[in-house]
Amino acid sequence: MSLRLQINLIIAVLMSLFIGTVVYQQIQDTRSSVREEIEGSNQVATQLLTRVSWVYEVSGLRGMLSFLDQLGRVRANEVSLYSPSGELVYSSPPSLYKSGRDAPRWFAALVSPPPQRQEIGVGDGRLVIQANSSRAVLDGWDSLARLLWIGAIALALVNAVVFWLTGRVLRPLRTVVKGLERMEQGDYQARLPTLTSKEGRLMSQAFNRTAQAVADSAAARQVASEARQRLQENRELTQMIQAHVEEERRSIARELHDELGQSITAIKSIGQSILQREDDHDARVTEAARLIVDTASQMYDAIHEMIPRLRPFALDSFGLGDALSDLAVEWRTRHPQVEMRLNVDDPLPPLNDAVTTSAYRIVQEALVNALRHADPGHIQVSVGAEAEALVVRVQDDGVGLAPGWDQPGHYGVRGMRERAAALGGSFELRAGEAGGTQVVARLPLAMHA
Repeated sequence: MSLRLQINLIIAVLMSLFIGTVVYQQIQDTRSSVREEIEGSNQVATQLLTRVSWVYEVSGLRGMLSFLDQLGRVRANEVSLYSPSGELVYSSPPSLYKSGRDAPRWFAALVSPPPQRQEIGVGDGRLVIQANSSRAVLDGWDSLARLLWIGAIALALVNAVVFWLTGRVLRPLRTVVKGLERMEQGDYQARLPTLTSKEGRLMSQAFNRTAQAVADSAAARQVASEARQRLQENRELTQMIQAHVEEERRSIARELHDELGQSITAIKSIGQSILQREDDHDARVTEAARLIVDTASQMYDAIHEMIPRLRPFALDSFGLGDALSDLAVEWRTRHPQVEMRLNVDDPLPPLNDAVTTSAYRIVQEALVNALRHADPGHIQVSVGAEAEALVVRVQDDGVGLAPGWDQPGHYGVRGMRERAAALGGSFELRAGEAGGTQVVARLPLAMHA
């Protein structure tokens, strides 16, 4: 139901209550006036006819009939004369006032007083006076009907005027509703003109401010959505690049191990063969052969140190746990001054290559950062499954995070964070509870098991 109809309904109910109150009061007044009229007329008729009973004594029944004929009707009373034998010899004529019409029975029953009957002895006969309130009730009904007609016309006119006025007053609301409908349909540039009246101006100003805020919010959401989409695309691209880099590292490590390693071994073997010849040879040739053997040995050692950094074979052949164990052995050998502890759940849940590689690289980069920046005496590395995620923790007791560590240019931290985010995981770099720095990466298992 519209606000306009609701206002009209309220006015109609209030008007109806007012008219009902007036009608009720009119009925009460009619009842009182009818009662007073009947009581008064009955008393007058009784007193009158009581005083003229001497007519019967002087002239008998015939004289009494002549008197009653001349008297006619006595206000709102029915007069009847009965002979000594009980025969009705006279009845007053009907009232000519509004003859042929009567009030509705329900109304008459509502306002009529209790019947009043008086009997007066006239010689051996009797004179009966019966109050008749029908004319007074009819007058009351006519007044009430006239009041109802006036009330109905007034109710219709007032409601028509109120309906028209509320239409004019609420016209600005229709403008506001149309503006809201435009916004609902996605037109966030909808604006309202300056409406009439103080309230209308306030509504239009509030609407326009709200519309501008919604438009700004929609634009911000659009920018944020595009940024999230670009970020997701960048992460997918990063993941693809990382996968490609890891594949290239694997291929290069394999080529170094299989092809270059064999070639260096062959060169070293040739040099050794030259040195082991029993026949005499030039000292310069011997020195060159020895230099070839030493250089080949150095190249072989350098290649075998480079291969684990490119792609540890244990990561592909034996899994994350063994690869981390080899990494820990290597770091203990290269940095004996730092105590390093490794704790890996045994067994680890099934992991695919992306999770395995990301976990290994995060541990590797965290160790590099700790040894390069924190000057630790102890490093604790733990890897295990927690709540559908592979959790990697690297804790050191070094000097803690340096000021400005989160400024642009720290690509190691950014690389760890991007590796975790690309898999839908999380990465945290924070101060340790007992000092130092703690790296925590959570890599989901549900998508990669």
